Amino acid sequence: MGDVLVETVFRSEDVPAADRFECWRELMSRSYAPMELHSDHAADFQVHQRLIRLGAVSVWPGEFQPLVIRRTPKLIRQSDPEVYQLTLVLKGSGRLVLDRQEAICDVYEFHSNDSSRPSETWTGQERTGIVGVEFPKTQLPLPRNRADQAIGRRMSAKEGVGALLAQFLIQLTSNTGQYAPDDGPRLGTVLTDLVAALFAHTLGTDTSPSPDTRRRTLVLRIQAFIQRHLHDPGLTPRSIAAAHHISLSHLHRLFRDEDATVASWIRRQRLERARHHLTDPALRTDPIHSVAARWGFTHPADFSRAFRTAYGLPPSDYRHQATHSTAWPQGWT
Repeated sequence: MGDVLVETVFRSEDVPAADRFECWRELMSRSYAPMELHSDHAADFQVHQRLIRLGAVSVWPGEFQPLVIRRTPKLIRQSDPEVYQLTLVLKGSGRLVLDRQEAICDVYEFHSNDSSRPSETWTGQERTGIVGVEFPKTQLPLPRNRADQAIGRRMSAKEGVGALLAQFLIQLTSNTGQYAPDDGPRLGTVLTDLVAALFAHTLGTDTSPSPDTRRRTLVLRIQAFIQRHLHDPGLTPRSIAAAHHISLSHLHRLFRDEDATVASWIRRQRLERARHHLTDPALRTDPIHSVAARWGFTHPADFSRAFRTAYGLPPSDYRHQATHSTAWPQGWT
């Protein structure tokens, strides 16, 4: 599948038990920076990790058994890629010691790290599930000295900007097949803007992101709102503007750089959701009119016409071709 984002995947079950931990350790050191990894489960380590490149930004969802990660002064002198690292904990818990300051990180919290500073991380006694983000320090649209002050602080992923960033990461990593390679650098820019907004929020109002960062953050928040309400036929530019306490004209200005008007962006998202619905073998008995209604189209004829314009076939023919083609791509694991 050359038209989607490329992932590197490491599964422990693909490697002999005796070699698993060492193979993964080497992969981590090559992908990030030299580090010490230790685990009581090294003899038969269980790990599943993906690496997604978004230009200069890397995202790595993973799940693994308990371990200890150390980045020592000696290893920093040996190699320092000058990157920040932010980790969203989805399962388990962890403890980070950075510059002799200890922080506990629980589920739905972010913890941050800096490749230039000695650190030690312990994961909990259960399997840990995370989404890690790594990006060059020069990519973050915040002054370096202020960004450094955010590293190591506790950051919630349950509300506000942290919740928005968590939602972005979860949606991004749940199905990279919906993105093209050219989307990668743009998604990386959105991601670093959201991280900058989270750091600024953590530091307080004295460190605000740039106006462009605030604009992109608002656009992403609006797009996430649209995604959650695609099923609602009453979703309109006016209702969206009202929900975000902005004027209709302001909403239209925000979308000038999104290569689509608000209404056409909504329609595009609805059509894409309907397309995935039609190609899901588990949903092949759902009538076409039900699929249309499920994704906010009140008139089946309008749905069929818009679908054919977008994908070149009527919905019924598209479904038949997709479900009867042996070359149709399988779902991500």
